Amino acid sequence: MDSSSSILSTGTVLILLLAFYGITLFVALRIRKRKENADAYMTAGNRVGFGIAAASMTATWIWASSLYASATSGYTYGISGPIHYGLWGALMILFIYPFGRRIRKVAPKAHTLAEIMRARHGSSSQLMLAGSNVVGSLISLMSNFVAGGAIIALFSPLSFVQGTLIVAAGVLLYTFWSGFRASSLTDVMQVLAMLLLVGIIIPVIFFAAGFPAAFESGASNLTPQQSNFFSSEAFMYQGAPYIAAVLAYAIGNQTIAQRLFAVREDLIKPTFITATIGYAAMVIGVGMLGVLALYLGMEPMNGDTNNIIPQMAAEYLPTVLVGLFLIVIIGALSSTADSDLSALSSIVMTDIYGQNVARRGKASPKMMLYVGRVTMILATTTAVVFAGLQMDILDMLVFVGALWGALVFPVIASFYWEKVTNAAFVTAVLAALAIFIPVRFGLFPLEYAIFSLPVDVLAAVGVGVILGLMAFGFFGLRAGKITGVAAALITLPFAVGSLHEYTVLSASLVAYAVSTLIVLVMCWRNSSTFDFSTVQDRVGNFDNNAAASETDGDTTLSAARKEG
Repeated sequence: MDSSSSILSTGTVLILLLAFYGITLFVALRIRKRKENADAYMTAGNRVGFGIAAASMTATWIWASSLYASATSGYTYGISGPIHYGLWGALMILFIYPFGRRIRKVAPKAHTLAEIMRARHGSSSQLMLAGSNVVGSLISLMSNFVAGGAIIALFSPLSFVQGTLIVAAGVLLYTFWSGFRASSLTDVMQVLAMLLLVGIIIPVIFFAAGFPAAFESGASNLTPQQSNFFSSEAFMYQGAPYIAAVLAYAIGNQTIAQRLFAVREDLIKPTFITATIGYAAMVIGVGMLGVLALYLGMEPMNGDTNNIIPQMAAEYLPTVLVGLFLIVIIGALSSTADSDLSALSSIVMTDIYGQNVARRGKASPKMMLYVGRVTMILATTTAVVFAGLQMDILDMLVFVGALWGALVFPVIASFYWEKVTNAAFVTAVLAALAIFIPVRFGLFPLEYAIFSLPVDVLAAVGVGVILGLMAFGFFGLRAGKITGVAAALITLPFAVGSLHEYTVLSASLVAYAVSTLIVLVMCWRNSSTFDFSTVQDRVGNFDNNAAASETDGDTTLSAARKEG
């Protein structure tokens, strides 16, 4: 592809983008209420049905990173790359539902996980989880704007900055009015567009590129590891770190939690199973474009593997399908960008204004809506500014997921174990981050055994924590304990002396291990227990609380008048 020429004219691209964002804005305005409800703005009243919920979960989980990074994985690691990326990501969606059912049982009317942490522990745990969600959602928002600006600049004379501004303005415009309801409803349209990508556009690219002959003639372009379906390199550098990262995303990401709180409680299981299948099919399918590019010997433009997907489209699609491809990708990244805006607004509305500035029961729903919409504007502006950094999407995904790994066990344990305390939660997360950062960025001299041995041992414990949590979610506490201990013991002999060499993986596993061990040590002998039934009394709808306060005030005023 010649970077000096443009496939689509400026006018064509502007018309396509105007049509796409115009339709989404029309849908958003159609569902806009004359008197907006703060709770509906955040969770759609906890009554979203199966179809919209499954489509919204799928569209949200498939963001710019999912598409671009899956292709990067295929190009870097060969045949098994997209499998490691798409399969483990899909399984993490499935992993959410058993814990999701417990979370909804404890707090059926919640808006954020951090809100529940306040009821469970206090404001420090709440703000710690909320703060991590704000950072993660801003990075996600930024990466989606980066992807949008890059693909517009690649296909048209418009610059990266112009493309980024168009995408940011379009997403903000249709999400601003109705919040989560607009995000979830437009997700249905965007999922249909992504199905078009997998069902039509990708097969056209494959056959235009000479499939299946290209896989025979280009086999020499692959290394032995890239041509091996069971590549150990792909698993250690892509699969295993991604398992740790997306597990943390599943638990710590507000965009996922928001859909958990929005869907009807009896539809949680089918919603998440459907989203699991949809995610796997779409992401693995897109990732195979990276594998095809590897077989063809294609060199990424400017050495940036994020350009693989648009390069393949530009090279092998007719102009009409290139335009369609552009809109599909814009729709995919917009679906997650609007989810990030909705998540950020709900965090600030609930965890900052609703419970720390105004206090629950005194928060004004009208002011909450104002706060939420201002948050969207500020978040969009911040993400656009930082989008100019154009950081690697896959690296950002794994890094943020690993950071959230420090929160996974403390958060899950807080919903099941009545002995977990606020001090243990905060200490565990801070200690895990304090060790994760130097391991991740090579600040420890791991060539010396005094540093590498503890990292390897903790990483083996981290493997046990991850597999134990998975088993616990589906099969109960006994199975979780057995699986966790067995996995750690089996991993230990292989981990010692080698696991620290895989920096991203070992750092993530250490974060899991440290946070888990500290919670266990600090809470094991704790004699006080927590009554989970009290959470429902502390977590609920803001609009109902405001209405109740107004009713109480009117009753008091009437009584005073009668006495007078």
